[in-house]
Amino acid sequence: MKKHLLIIFIIVSFFLSGCLTFHRISYELNLEDDLKGKGIIKIFDIRSDAETDEEFEEDKNTLFEYTLKSEQFLTDMQNEGKDITSRRLYVKDDLLHGEAKFNFDDIRKVEGIAFEDDFYYITMELEDSIYSTNGEVIFSDDFKRIVWDKSTKTLLFEMIATDYDDSYYKQLAPFYKEEN
Repeated sequence: MKKHLLIIFIIVSFFLSGCLTFHRISYELNLEDDLKGKGIIKIFDIRSDAETDEEFEEDKNTLFEYTLKSEQFLTDMQNEGKDITSRRLYVKDDLLHGEAKFNFDDIRKVEGIAFEDDFYYITMELEDSIYSTNGEVIFSDDFKRIVWDKSTKTLLFEMIATDYDDSYYKQLAPFYKEEN
């Protein structure tokens, strides 16, 4: 799941660089009808696994300039089905965290969530680590799935992406300067 979750997140959510990573990611998807709604993605303990100074600088630029400040990021996310209404980074307990709020017209464009037969679900690899959810987790021989009944108006799930070896992953919090 670590790889699967990171790939999903990289493509359709917050980061487009291969060296940025995070410890946990949480989703809160509030439905206004069957497909349309608002969402909040929270990313906890953002770090870099860059191996060179150049890669680390690229990661910082991707996060602090492209993701946090650029109009291009908003356009890219709109093309993926997410209309970003706010985005922010913040430091808490000396760790860098991020949050994005967005609107969506089709939940099926949000992180691979499906809607069929009056159920919402997301399918993951067996090794994926679900930290918490308000859905039901179902296991098969090949995958696991979080399932929510159509009557659920807020879909919640949180995943563990990376367990850090502090000597390898570089902290980004010391490089973030909050603007007031």
